[in-house]
Amino acid sequence: MFSMVLLARIPDFLLHSPQTSDYNNTTTATPTTATTTTNSNTTEEAKYWVGVGRADCTGPVAQIPLMGYANPEQVGEGLLSRLYSRAFIVADPERSKRIVFVSADIGMVSQRLRLEVLQQLQSKYGELYRQDNVILSGTHTHSGPGGYFQYTLFWITSKGLIKPALKSIVNGIVKSIDIAHENMKRGRLFINRGTVENSQINRSPFSYLENPESERNRYSSNTDKDMVVLKMVAEDGHELGLISWFAVHPVSMNNSNHLVNSDNVGYASYLFEQEKNKGMLPGEGSFVAAFASSNLGDVSPNTRGPFCANTGESCDNPQSSCPIGGAAMCMAKGPGNDMFESTRIIGQNIYLKAKELYEKASQEVTGPLSSAHQWVNMSDVSVELNATHTVKTCKPALGHSFAAGTIDGVGAFNFTQGSVEGDPFWDQIRDQLLGEPSNETKACHKPKPILFSTGEEFDSHGTRGMNVVIAGLCNVYTHYIATYEEYQVQRYEAASTIYGPHTLSAYIQLYRGLAKAIALNATEELPRGPEPPLFNVTSLTLVPALGVDKAPTNKSFGDVLEEVRQEYRETEHNFLTVEKYSSISSSWRVVLNDASWDTRFYWSKGSSDQSNVTIEWHIPAGTEPGMYRLRYFGHYKKRVLLLQTITIPFEGSSSAFQITAP
Repeated sequence: MFSMVLLARIPDFLLHSPQTSDYNNTTTATPTTATTTTNSNTTEEAKYWVGVGRADCTGPVAQIPLMGYANPEQVGEGLLSRLYSRAFIVADPERSKRIVFVSADIGMVSQRLRLEVLQQLQSKYGELYRQDNVILSGTHTHSGPGGYFQYTLFWITSKGLIKPALKSIVNGIVKSIDIAHENMKRGRLFINRGTVENSQINRSPFSYLENPESERNRYSSNTDKDMVVLKMVAEDGHELGLISWFAVHPVSMNNSNHLVNSDNVGYASYLFEQEKNKGMLPGEGSFVAAFASSNLGDVSPNTRGPFCANTGESCDNPQSSCPIGGAAMCMAKGPGNDMFESTRIIGQNIYLKAKELYEKASQEVTGPLSSAHQWVNMSDVSVELNATHTVKTCKPALGHSFAAGTIDGVGAFNFTQGSVEGDPFWDQIRDQLLGEPSNETKACHKPKPILFSTGEEFDSHGTRGMNVVIAGLCNVYTHYIATYEEYQVQRYEAASTIYGPHTLSAYIQLYRGLAKAIALNATEELPRGPEPPLFNVTSLTLVPALGVDKAPTNKSFGDVLEEVRQEYRETEHNFLTVEKYSSISSSWRVVLNDASWDTRFYWSKGSSDQSNVTIEWHIPAGTEPGMYRLRYFGHYKKRVLLLQTITIPFEGSSSAFQITAP
């Protein structure tokens, strides 16, 4: 399917969302024109109806493969931050036309996920929310649960379809849309744009240099540093929320991480929502702040660049390879001392720029709304390069460099980036397992040597002279879209451009058609295209079923295994879940929950059906002195009959302890 696009002219505000399988689906939505006001919070006539909503979509956090790095050893072992779906609905004054944009803290949106969301929306709202006006975008965190795809390639590392993960994401997205729908009110939209520094690098600079010099001279950097913020305000001036788009991979948390979390962009959302929802716990409050994915394809947050893990020397070379250990040793480093600190630094950078742009946003978005949708078989698109040359896209395939991974997360075995020739050993294994690609497919993808002849992100910059926002990873995942020139050197992004060297040209042509249909008010004339199937694969999974749980000898579920000390200084790092005692009310009050970035939840499986939980609170400076305690809420499975188990809740609590000023 082709992707969904949101167009809003101010004079031209264009929001694309690319993705794929063999099909791509597209939607286009658009408010038009722009005005300027000196204060976006003053009470003026509302131009739209606006609704915002947020809902939890975390799902299981233990024993489930994490989605993003394709590392089978990266299995969930706890929680750093909860994952949320954030929904925004904009409707015209008569509410006859509307657009839904959802940013969810997940790796990407799968075709199955989108189809199930649309099914639920149809059962609730009829034809109000449809394929042509619902845009689902994943933030691209690499630390969320996997197992919600229906295509074979993603099953290899996700161990099939994991229904609890899929159900949590679907229900979370639908619930966030429900909340936005129920809370719609007259409101206004404002847009602002600025530059974010010290937060990203191009992880394939050698590929970028292959682009024509005349094109590179149009830009001041080899990454898109622009941030676009869309501010939403109620007619009475009450602040509702924002969407921020900025190109950066949420991979500050590397592939050694086992805690479910929303990474750097999720931390930015956390900071903004905590700022606006004063006194509320994370995940609570009416203000919703989404830091959505954009054209992040070749953009890394690991700003110190790649170094050899074994020697410390730079491996910033075309193959991203080290003299000793090869590509497996070449890893990029973030700005912090560890991945947790790097996540905070990049997330805070993004948050601070978004806050500045939000506060200064005065350019108002006005005009009619429109949307367009089309299914496209991306493996068979004819592209007119010019008046005399026509080319075609290819049947989907991934190259050898795909398996090499990137400097953000290396692959396995002896694969390296920049491979333009196959390897006889791996080609033979491919042929035995999957069958040899046809000569036609091989020729179509040249110079890519094909590793996987099967398949289901835009790189670089937007169109000059327009306010263009590319909202990535929407509706169905398309891997990558490299330029024709970048494709020739076959680093990871090019090897992951699955429809061949002319993929970008095909997308541009298709999006141009959608934009034209909207401009001419001719969206009803767009051909629907070949709709993809929803496969019945609900019973296929390699994740073992959960067994019964046993408490240690002479212990009960909820017993504390390692007690807290009686006193802590606020700068020390120790274990706790946080409630503070109030002497006024003689009661305990929750001050932090498991969505707080200062707490960490670790789960480990022991022997004899036993498991342990460790809870940490990294106490920040400025924590209010007082009496605190830790509490844990869990569930265990108990067998009641030979083939029947039940789930029983339990809780544990530490003794009280003091936090004192330094």
